Amino acid sequence: MSKKFLRWSKVPYAGESKPPGDPVTSTAGSWSLTYLKRNRKGDFLNPKGVKMHLPIIHPDHIDFEKELKIVQSTLRNNNPTHEKNAVFYGTGVPTKQWSPVIDRLIDSYGVTPVYAARILLAVQAAVNDTMIVVWDYKYKWDTARPNQYDHEMETEICTPRFPSYPSGHASMSGCSEVVLSYFFPREAKKLRKFAEDDAVSRLYAGVHFPIDNTEGLKLGRFIGKVVVDHLKTQRNPNRTPIDAPYREYRNAEFIADDFKQFIPYDFADDCSSRVKEKDKDREKYSYSDNDKFNDNRNNERIVDSDTYKNVYSDNKRDIERYNNRHNNVYIDKNRDKDKDIESSIDSDKHNDKAESSSHQNRRNPHPFFNFKNLF
Repeated sequence: MSKKFLRWSKVPYAGESKPPGDPVTSTAGSWSLTYLKRNRKGDFLNPKGVKMHLPIIHPDHIDFEKELKIVQSTLRNNNPTHEKNAVFYGTGVPTKQWSPVIDRLIDSYGVTPVYAARILLAVQAAVNDTMIVVWDYKYKWDTARPNQYDHEMETEICTPRFPSYPSGHASMSGCSEVVLSYFFPREAKKLRKFAEDDAVSRLYAGVHFPIDNTEGLKLGRFIGKVVVDHLKTQRNPNRTPIDAPYREYRNAEFIADDFKQFIPYDFADDCSSRVKEKDKDREKYSYSDNDKFNDNRNNERIVDSDTYKNVYSDNKRDIERYNNRHNNVYIDKNRDKDKDIESSIDSDKHNDKAESSSHQNRRNPHPFFNFKNLF
């Protein structure tokens, strides 16, 4: 294998003296799959048993030194919103923020008990398979974290104790987005925003390179589509499709209010690698109605649209080049032209008039950050 990139198992984290000797679930890449399969050579197969050509760039073809510059510049220029994003999605395991999303969708659309179980199985089993694929790649390629390239780096959150590429948060988010959008197509735009926020949070945190996230999103979305294509083949005894996606829009509210945790938990805050010194209680961060950010470190800092547009002035050109090189995973310029996931769903309509009559007063969807403006 090429020696173009540093190995996670060979280099200490920033602030540490020895390479990491505590790998997390290093054998998970060989665990049992649910929808996907594996042949004797270790190749991953789709549910039909056909070898998949997974869409991910080999790390030999990645310029990690250029990627590192983007991470360094991002950490220098993070604003309070980016910091809160990093902490919100980085608190707990990758699935922590998605579980409440699934529950809120099930509740909002009045899903029946058995069908709710099917949706939970589909999403979680697809995520299981995605994470197994990701862990197989992580330990096979053994790519170092950003703070192993820069031993002075102080990250926003503690750097996880396993290899970097690809990102588990980004991969499972891309998969969850696609599978949930199959069942709830009218929520696809919000689900996409949630997945992209989760992915980019790892860059804001300084624990992943940008390409870890974009390639992770792409990989997760691919596996999600493989699972959805399999679900579409499943039939009732009368040969009608089992799934009838919910076509009406009930605007399920699963976007966190000011990055407050859906399920708070007092996680241990010990970390042996370098982390930026911040207030222990991130929940004290809040925005007032006039968009002024207040905390007990500073008096007041105005956070307006110009701040978001200019936050990456130092590395805007590098990030634009990066986005263009990697197919603009964060910026889908053809989103309006494509029918996205909704266009791939069978034309069978979900015709539940009794439920829809009780949801006549619909609110406008939440506004979304435009990653083009951020970058």
